[in-house]
Amino acid sequence: MISFENVTRRQKAVYEFIRKKIRQRGYGPTVREIGQHFGIGSPNGVVCHLKALEKKGLITREPNMSRAISLAAEPIEERGLPMAGRIAAGVLHEAIEQDERVDFDEIFDPANKNLFVLQVSGDSMIEDQITDGDYVVIRKQRTARRGQIVVVLTEENEATLKRWFPEKKRIRLEPANSSMKPIYVKNARLLGVVVGVVRKVA
Repeated sequence: MISFENVTRRQKAVYEFIRKKIRQRGYGPTVREIGQHFGIGSPNGVVCHLKALEKKGLITREPNMSRAISLAAEPIEERGLPMAGRIAAGVLHEAIEQDERVDFDEIFDPANKNLFVLQVSGDSMIEDQITDGDYVVIRKQRTARRGQIVVVLTEENEATLKRWFPEKKRIRLEPANSSMKPIYVKNARLLGVVVGVVRKVA
């Protein structure tokens, strides 16, 4: 059980914000996001709070990784996987977070903190049997094999579900729909790889 002894009110609020973001979308906030949420103008002000939380054993951070903040422990057990939001399988859309959970206990182990869930919006992956309204289970990882179905976040904070084809000076995000063209980007943050698809049949 986590102890908040000797933790200031602001530090606890920052910790709760980090925990909420990780639960909602599968990865932590940036220093900038924390600063904007709490009205902290200086990045150094945010870093001071993060260092304090790290020193007190509440979070861990990886150097030189903008979003690499994780929880050192988790005080509340919840059923199901984090419902991080909807993911575009058509044209690119801004990533929208949701505060829900989806319970797939019979199929996937909810204790596995490397898994999260997205609901598909669009039909660009229909030839891979992933259709609008399906739930995709994502395993968090930073690398993928060429051709794997992945979730990526572009520099414009646009998220999409596509097949991953890194090329020499760009990345090709390939739809599984012969009527659609690939999306080409110079940079993209790989959030994870699809490990399962769940479809609700009416």
